[in-house]
Amino acid sequence: MNFWSKLKRPIFALAPMADVTDAAFRRVIAKYGKPDVMWTEFVSADGLALAPDLPAGPGRRESGRKKLLKDLEYSESERPIVAQFFTSTPANMRLAAQLAANLGFDGIDINMGCPDRGIEKQGAGAAMIKSPERALEVIEAAKIGLPVSVKTRIGFNVVEIETWISTLLKANLAALTIHLRTRKEMSKIPAHWEYMKRIIELRNKFAPETLILGNGDVKDLSEARLRIEETGCDGVMIGKGIFGNPWLFANLAQIKSGGQIEHPSEALAKGDRLRVLIEHTKLFEQLLPHKSFAIMKKHFKAYIAGFEGAAELRNKLMNANNAQEVASIINRYLENGSK
Repeated sequence: MNFWSKLKRPIFALAPMADVTDAAFRRVIAKYGKPDVMWTEFVSADGLALAPDLPAGPGRRESGRKKLLKDLEYSESERPIVAQFFTSTPANMRLAAQLAANLGFDGIDINMGCPDRGIEKQGAGAAMIKSPERALEVIEAAKIGLPVSVKTRIGFNVVEIETWISTLLKANLAALTIHLRTRKEMSKIPAHWEYMKRIIELRNKFAPETLILGNGDVKDLSEARLRIEETGCDGVMIGKGIFGNPWLFANLAQIKSGGQIEHPSEALAKGDRLRVLIEHTKLFEQLLPHKSFAIMKKHFKAYIAGFEGAAELRNKLMNANNAQEVASIINRYLENGSK
């Protein structure tokens, strides 16, 4: 079943971000403000196919395939949930797609836009833009029953909409998410939303059924809806706007119906943000024991900002070693008169 066809447009999605949108954060988001669709962090299809299946042992963390599988864990509250993979090897993509189907995912997404040099050396991520024929082979290998989508950029060194994007549109994708910058541009300049109307023209010509989502520099739902109205795309994927604000998608129904909103008041309440941070940290420790606690600390700056004493509190939390210490520091702060 193609869940994409059942989504009410416009579509508002949460971008997959490595070491950010992990199982713990997605569960928090699903509780406080669920988007129309979620992605996992990207997972190496090569790793799933080739990594040794080694158990944890004395002085050794769980490694290999079992460790990668932890990054594919999700809760029912996150549905529809899409498994995102990267690879340049069709055979490994097929194995990963079959695994995603066995795990009950709603869809498969292939990352063809990540600019990480390590991933590009494998011919994957943004390097796929330079190998369109191989990209099509990888897409075909993923088609084992679940709807297949791709997340990419508008080009590698230069804008390649007429060639690269047109090629992908001919692949009969369920959805195509386009980060409106080239790989060379990274995130150093404003996203090229001016190209989206042409992309929609190409979609209408080559693949009328393929949904188009835009990505780049969108901070909240109001701005996302404006981009949709301006360009005619089917939806927007928001990334950095979610940092420290799990309420970002809380007013989804209101924005879809045309209402004007600001960030929900809960997102601005210091006490609520701090309590959700405790919840988030506990989930991180519970669900992701294979990950360094330092990854969780990356969220502290986003949650703890914009109020008096934030820097001091944040510095104390950066010295915490586990969820219990985080909870103790925050609860002590709240008990000492903070509202």
